[in-house]
Amino acid sequence: MAEKLAVITGASTGIGYEIAKIAAGEGFDLILVADEPQIETAAATLVGTGVTVETVQADLATFEGNDQLLAKIGERPVDVLVANAGRGLGHAFVEQDVAAWRKVIDTNVTGTTYLLQKMLQRMKARDAGQVLITGSIAGLMPGAYQAVYNGTKAYLDSFAYALRNELKDTGVSITVLMPGPTETEFFKRANMMDTPVGTQDKDDAAMVARTGWDAMQKGTPHVVAGTKNKIQAAVSHVVPDTLLARMHENMAKPDGE
Repeated sequence: MAEKLAVITGASTGIGYEIAKIAAGEGFDLILVADEPQIETAAATLVGTGVTVETVQADLATFEGNDQLLAKIGERPVDVLVANAGRGLGHAFVEQDVAAWRKVIDTNVTGTTYLLQKMLQRMKARDAGQVLITGSIAGLMPGAYQAVYNGTKAYLDSFAYALRNELKDTGVSITVLMPGPTETEFFKRANMMDTPVGTQDKDDAAMVARTGWDAMQKGTPHVVAGTKNKIQAAVSHVVPDTLLARMHENMAKPDGE
């Protein structure tokens, strides 16, 4: 058993899984969490790396699911928390089912906020710990045809900055990773494969994971993954919101709408 423990949510595929691979390579024992059985498949690929790999299959959109994770952790000190679990939802807001958009908010905002509070209380008491929160450059612009998702990422981006300020005099660091479109299961699960952004070339998940991990290890406040996304993030600070919404519409509006 290693002396360091990393907890990674949304670790069955994509960015979370790639971060798990990096953490295992750096000698962290792992607790991997996702809301699907595929978490076991992901964990199996990391067995034999010399670290202990545990899994939790839980719905992190609920307090009960997060409590399952907290019970698995028990009293063990957590050195790294990667709050990566997230859910997307495309198409026009007025056409979305209430249950669908509520699931996005409960996963990205409510569940993540709850878990962060529980874990940060413990890290602050230890005066040690590193947290990586997966935000998005989507949080920097009005998300026409992806409105709820972008709103939740705006919350996470802002929330991470606030937490960092509150904990600046402790041994706990907060880093927010802000990817752009990344080659993961996200767009398929968000029902966005009929959109320009769903079909375009995307950033490699391993590159995004490495960017976030390295920034967290350095204690960087936030990091945008990818040169193109850095430019887009910079543009978002000077372009009017009405134009940003139109730009996002061009990326996220489904064919035929």
